Amino acid sequence: MSLPPFPVRLIAARPLTPTVRELVFERVDGAPVVYEAGQWISLDIPQPSGTVVRRAYSIASAPGCAIPGDDARVPHRFELAVTHVEGGPGSTALHAMAVGTVLDAIGPQGFFVRREQHPSLFVATGSGLTPLRSMVRDALARGERSPMHVLCGVRTPEERLYAEEFEALAATLPHFRATYTLSRGADDWAGPRGYVQTHVRALYEELAADPAREAPHVYICGLQKMVSAVRDVLRKEMDLPRQVVHSERYD
Repeated sequence: MSLPPFPVRLIAARPLTPTVRELVFERVDGAPVVYEAGQWISLDIPQPSGTVVRRAYSIASAPGCAIPGDDARVPHRFELAVTHVEGGPGSTALHAMAVGTVLDAIGPQGFFVRREQHPSLFVATGSGLTPLRSMVRDALARGERSPMHVLCGVRTPEERLYAEEFEALAATLPHFRATYTLSRGADDWAGPRGYVQTHVRALYEELAADPAREAPHVYICGLQKMVSAVRDVLRKEMDLPRQVVHSERYD
């Protein structure tokens, strides 16, 4: 059954990295946008030619979450983090879109969700971090105390999506950590290097070290090549059951 579209208005936007723009939308009619952390929403995006393209984007905010910096929950708003793809009609239009623009949204939808409290390793590359950020923010807003560790792979330090936000959370919450690993880090980069799959085993085993806790779950989001590589480490090399490995790919 197809879902009916509803109008949304762009109420705020800001750059998060040189290629990623955050967009905050709200329903024009004030009705709540009902979704689970990790789901995605489609937008009908007008083009200069007069046509419309439909594109799906993972929601970056927790359900009912307001603009960053505002602790209140606003059920009719949601946030996206859109990477500009060279020549991509959807992302190009969204990166140029003016605040106040109204367009149609469809959804939310998707099965990549986190419905239980358990130790969690979140693995992403680039804007694959957006649904995982939604899961983290939702868990923290509900007061969850399960250990959570975010692992994100990027090319350069400037591309570390949500780095300041996650660093601030890690500084105050002992059960939350975030690690960024760089594939093209400069000589002065002191953090981890290499692809995310090279760090997955150690971080998972760290989460699993406490025998009093249940087995950690892993949530993976990004391009197919990375998702497959991480799943191979977890399922084939580490022999983890499929029930604890969850993934979604963008391509």
